[in-house]
Formats: sequence, structure tokens, C-alpha cells
Amino acid sequence: MELKYKNILLKLSGEALMGKQKYGIDGEIVSYLAKEIKKAHDLNVNIGIVIGGGNIFRGVSESAKGMDRVSADYMGMLSTVINSLALQDALENIEIPTRVQTAIEMRQIAEPYIRRRAIRHLEKRRIVIFAAGTGSPYFTTDTAATLRASEINADIVIKATKVDGIYTADPLKTTTAHKFDKITYMDVLNKRLKVMDSTAISMCMDNKIPIIIFNIYKEDNIKNIVLGKKIGTIVEE
Repeated sequence: MELKYKNILLKLSGEALMGKQKYGIDGEIVSYLAKEIKKAHDLNVNIGIVIGGGNIFRGVSESAKGMDRVSADYMGMLSTVINSLALQDALENIEIPTRVQTAIEMRQIAEPYIRRRAIRHLEKRRIVIFAAGTGSPYFTTDTAATLRASEINADIVIKATKVDGIYTADPLKTTTAHKFDKITYMDVLNKRLKVMDSTAISMCMDNKIPIIIFNIYKEDNIKNIVLGKKIGTIVEE
């Protein structure tokens, strides 16, 4: 099968890992995500992954109110490491070699992020999960995803969500919301669509990396995206 995208950066929200739970990690959901990722890996796609930490702690959440923003953001980064280790375990349980690299050094549990080493892992058919965001406060994991995508020369950023693309309004709340099949970076910024934060969108625009927003809970979506099928909404120039 001919691939449209050989090198991808998959962005997963922390909430994607908790399934129907109110917080934490749902083992069955993590196992499902690993199997979906494997379908693309089996096609010889190089896969980098960034996971959020919102299922455990988010720096701008209600639970962080009254906290120093920098401390809260670092707590959020540590949450992404927990999620990354959970996904690594699920991937290795189905025999996919996986490495976790962290932007904050914690050598006992993961490698420090080194760009050349990450690229070498990908060349050796290992999945690389980039944890701890950018390593700096005030930056979201969306920005971390676009930064890592730029650094590993990804062909595309694919962002997994609960809905099947970008809409004019939240389709879970507004029945008249209209779905975009394709939209430009500038339209996302000008319309203030809540796809990714503006820093992440701008970085993709500057580096000409398209973004696809898709529903992670529909089977084979990751596989179909790398094969070039029209899935979700694509953001490009």
C-alpha cells in the first residue's frame, strides 16, 4: 500500500486515556489506542507521539487555582510522563519497541530528549513518545507536539479528539454546527477555532506542516490517514 505520510506526529490528549472515567487512566482505552497505533506502525510509518496530562493534572485547571502558574505547569508536565509510560507499556505488550524521551531529565525512567537520538530511534522503527511538554512552563502540549514535529521532520501532525473534525461550534453542544473538510491556518486563527492554541498553529504554518483533526475512537482512522484517505479536517495553507 502506498503511503501519503511516512513520518507522523500523533498528538493525544490526556483525556483520551481516561475513557468514560472522570480522571486517571483506563487500561482498556490505552490498549485500544496501542492497537490503533500498531496498524500504522505495521505499514512502516515512523511515529512520534505527544500526550497531554489533563486526565491527571492541568496547569490551568480548577484544581490549580491559587497555585503558582509555573509550579502548576510543571505538575502538568509530570502528568504527561505518567501517561507516556502507560502508553509505552501498552505498545511494548504488543511487541512494538517504544522509547519515552522527556524534556525534563529523569534518567531512571526515561531518556532525556535529544533530537538526533529521537530521529535515530525512528529510523530503527521504534515509536518515540515525547513527554514533559517542551520542558518550560506556559507552553501547552499542543505547542510541544508541533515543536517536536518540526524537529523530527514530520510530514504531518495528527491530533486525536472525540469528534471527527473541526466545526464552526462544538458539535456535542450545537446541532447546527458545520464541519470543515479543509481549512487554512489563518482561518483557524482568525475564527478563533479551538483546534490548538495559536502558538501551535503558527508554528505549523511557519514550517508548512499540515494538521489533521480526527476522531480517535473510530477504528482504522490513523491507518487511513497515513494512506491518504479523507479523514477528519485538514488544516493547511
